[in-house]
Amino acid sequence: MNTRRRFSGLSFGMVALFAACSTFLAVGCLAQSERQLSSKGDSLKRFLQNYAGVPGSDEGKTTRYSSAFVDLNDDGTQEVVVYLTSDGWCGSGGCTTLILAPEGSSYKVVTKITITRPPIRILATKSNGWHDISVRVQGGGIIHAYEAKLSFDGKTYPGNPSVPPAQRLTEKVAGQVVVPITALTEGGTPLY
Repeated sequence: MNTRRRFSGLSFGMVALFAACSTFLAVGCLAQSERQLSSKGDSLKRFLQNYAGVPGSDEGKTTRYSSAFVDLNDDGTQEVVVYLTSDGWCGSGGCTTLILAPEGSSYKVVTKITITRPPIRILATKSNGWHDISVRVQGGGIIHAYEAKLSFDGKTYPGNPSVPPAQRLTEKVAGQVVVPITALTEGGTPLY
């Protein structure tokens, strides 16, 4: 019986130690993951501020952005979809979306897409190794809203979703929303 008590005491101690170590590791991993996201977010914000330039007026200081890190070409590296809003980035047809690829500790513009509206989706279909993207097209003379598919041509995506080579989707295509429609109402992150 004495041996049994020592064994169960040892087991309880080992379980407690394992639980404590697991918690410590999980908290450490979570903290590192948060630091990586924070670092990515800081790098993205710096890039966008350089890309947009110094705001010339108070109006420029109202720029906001919504972003999604997503692996568009399934190479294990995440590209970024950025939806910019403010008077300088939007018109009656919508706002500007950037597709960015990592370049060193910063980014490079793969595509600048004008007159886009959310939801912005990454589609299951691919063109030239990159996932197709869809955006909502509405306003600016377009009365009946529709979803447009933007396919990668080997170098870039179409810059205007309302004209070819962009295609109007006539049926639902599987995909994931990366910039939800709430980006319009919630506004995203302030750029400055």
